[in-house]
Amino acid sequence: MTDPIKITLYRWAGSWGPFSVKIPCGECTLTTDILSDTFENELFGVPIKLEVKDWLSHWWEPLKVGAWHAPIVMVEGKVISQGEALNRGMLVQAVIQEWTKRDTLKGNIVYGKETCPYCIKAKKMLDEAGVEYQYYDVVKDSAALYRMIPEVKAIIGEKTPVTVPQIWMDGQYIGGADNLDTWLNKKGLNKVPDNVVNLG
Repeated sequence: MTDPIKITLYRWAGSWGPFSVKIPCGECTLTTDILSDTFENELFGVPIKLEVKDWLSHWWEPLKVGAWHAPIVMVEGKVISQGEALNRGMLVQAVIQEWTKRDTLKGNIVYGKETCPYCIKAKKMLDEAGVEYQYYDVVKDSAALYRMIPEVKAIIGEKTPVTVPQIWMDGQYIGGADNLDTWLNKKGLNKVPDNVVNLG
């Protein structure tokens, strides 16, 4: 089991010495709602531990890393948002980057997009070969996009552009559709065209 990603929210609340917060923070409430909804949707299945702290009672903790204006959201000790309602895209990206460091891709996975002819070709080859796989549309699923990019960059290099499809078979990186065709041929899983007659 992968250790959960630690997310800390410092909300505008609490007390310190003679000071106390009595005015509710609308952006803090909105940030809490965004966190909950993102955990249930884009980050569903990612192990997360959320800690909510009152900013005024713990003001020195985020200040150590340069954050002072609640709401403050930190992922594994790094500030991703402060002073405004949380941008859920920033949250998803930060969490997936941390998760990628802890979790390896398993099974057969195809990352692609609906309008990509090579993605369609790869899915067709796998379907015809009878290979089960998980398909993630990186345009429609931001968590999939943020998961795919660091996985691929670690293999192809930071400066090389990432295209789709990106394919893993049996947890091993394959590459694109042409590489998949080669992999299927090596495994003897390629489909014989309908116009080929077996004379043997």
